[in-house]
Amino acid sequence: MSETQRRVVIIGAGIGGLSQAIALKTKLKFRNFTIYEQGSEVGGVWNTNTYPGCSSDIHIHWYSLSTDLYPYWNKSHGLQPEIQAYWIGLSRKHNLYPHIAFNTKVVSAEWDNAKQQYTVVVEDVFSGKQTTSVAHVVISALGIMEAPNMPYEIPGIQKFKGVSFHSAQWPSSIDLRNKRVAVIGSASSGAQFVPSVSEDPSVKVVNFIRTPTWFTTRPHIPYSETAKWMFANIPLVMFLHRAWIMFRFVAPLHLNTSDKAIQRTTNRLRKYLLDNAPAKYHAHMIPDHPPGCKRTVADSGYLKSLYRPNVALNFDGIAEIVENGIVTKTGETLPFDVIVYATGFVGERYPMHVRGLNGVTVQGYYDAHGGPTAYIGTAIPDTPNFYLINGPNTGTRTSALFIIEVQVAYILQLIEPVLKGTASSFAVKATPTDEFNDKLQEGLSRSVHVHCFSWARTKGTDKVFYASPWPGTIWWWMLRRPNWNHFKAVGAEKWLRARRAKTAKNVLKCGAVLALLWAYSNGSAQRALW
Repeated sequence: MSETQRRVVIIGAGIGGLSQAIALKTKLKFRNFTIYEQGSEVGGVWNTNTYPGCSSDIHIHWYSLSTDLYPYWNKSHGLQPEIQAYWIGLSRKHNLYPHIAFNTKVVSAEWDNAKQQYTVVVEDVFSGKQTTSVAHVVISALGIMEAPNMPYEIPGIQKFKGVSFHSAQWPSSIDLRNKRVAVIGSASSGAQFVPSVSEDPSVKVVNFIRTPTWFTTRPHIPYSETAKWMFANIPLVMFLHRAWIMFRFVAPLHLNTSDKAIQRTTNRLRKYLLDNAPAKYHAHMIPDHPPGCKRTVADSGYLKSLYRPNVALNFDGIAEIVENGIVTKTGETLPFDVIVYATGFVGERYPMHVRGLNGVTVQGYYDAHGGPTAYIGTAIPDTPNFYLINGPNTGTRTSALFIIEVQVAYILQLIEPVLKGTASSFAVKATPTDEFNDKLQEGLSRSVHVHCFSWARTKGTDKVFYASPWPGTIWWWMLRRPNWNHFKAVGAEKWLRARRAKTAKNVLKCGAVLALLWAYSNGSAQRALW
């Protein structure tokens, strides 16, 4: 079957979707694919999150595509405009824009087993017009930061008469000068924009913190012009710099989760907080959960900003939101002009309808297993030719882009026979999926991730669906190539014959090499006897 008869749909033009598209073109020379993106530009979270100070909390050379390194990053950690520009540049370089349908969201994808293809329904986000097409492979590259989490459990959230918004929906026209700003939440996003917006002394910021979090230092170190020149012009320098960063995160084969190791980390992070936060907040800022249970926040200026006279922390709790501000649980009413919700994202719901075999849906499978669940974070039983990038439990202590590239390479191996027409579909089996997740959850049950309320757990306290108990090296090993015995293949007679022929050829090669070695050693022994 020719390429024009096979079609791939990629959901999302974030870094996962773009990485998959680049690999399709460069590795498989496949071009019959469409990326559906509900935004107006590529970049995913780097397109939507435009709040002041938005940056990567991973070293930027390690947060770049390994096939497209960039020598001119300004600092060790990239800011949002720079990262966005990088992915726009890659999309132009690899001519991806003709493949992207912007302002278009995928409504549903349903598998037709008789035709061995998906019926995909998409909708124009402005007109609401829906169109239908078919795809033989669907790759979901939505990640976990698709839907902002608004804390509707706070009474009166709709009553506020001022300006309010989630940090992931920062208005480009907002002017905070001479405004009283309430920030609800102090995790990654809040810790990045509070220092930026409070640089203006006319902006009065009160940061409401329900649960304190651990911080670790993450200074943004500028790259000199000399370093940039060396990265661009001296062979291997940029590669070796990236490799040095990479091995700091990936080299461990085992995560030390002993009580002693956790205590050492706790002591180190407690000292960092006490050394850098104002003394008046010390009693409130030490978390009661172990480091790693929630995401450790990269401190690139947040703690220092707490010394500013126009910044204050409030630990009293929010009783309700009223028309002109916030009422704390102590009964105090604090007036505000703006409320910013730095309250994270909804991770436990899959945001669209995808149906595979026997009526199985992605969300239905999640619900039946107590939360997001997948085979090595990538495939779901009874859902043929459907794959996830940044799927359940792919949250490792390494660069998200590293995991994406490993998954992309794995998915390419699974879909290549389909795109070449030697197989119709592959679907992971239920038993190996259950066995994998039993092992994964058993490892998580002995980890720090079960010791706190977290967005990365179903309903906050149940199944851990985002974190992984293993380091990045283990993920690379598990995803280096498919275990085909774990998949059910349909229409794969040509592919099976080719695999058997390849196996036989390899056996013959090995046999020939062994025979030559035997003959050589036997001849050497005879010469020695003579």
